[in-house]
Amino acid sequence: MNNKKYVIIEASDVSTVNFDEVLQTSVDTLLYNRAGDQCVVKYEGNKPRCLYGKDALDYTAICEVLSGEAWSEPKNEEE
Repeated sequence: MNNKKYVIIEASDVSTVNFDEVLQTSVDTLLYNRAGDQCVVKYEGNKPRCLYGKDALDYTAICEVLSGEAWSEPKNEEE
């Protein structure tokens, strides 16, 4: 069972992330959307203070978001 939680934040808020409290180790390990203006931060357990006020998603919900056009490359219709 996946106990991780996922939060989408604005890229401009990355400087507020405490990488000691989340599962990523640095800015370089964050997953950004195609536009580069949002990214995903994941954590386990209690929500880190740096993510207070932001909605947390479970694994199923984040997979749905990440499969959308804003996050994934469009499928080639010829394939």
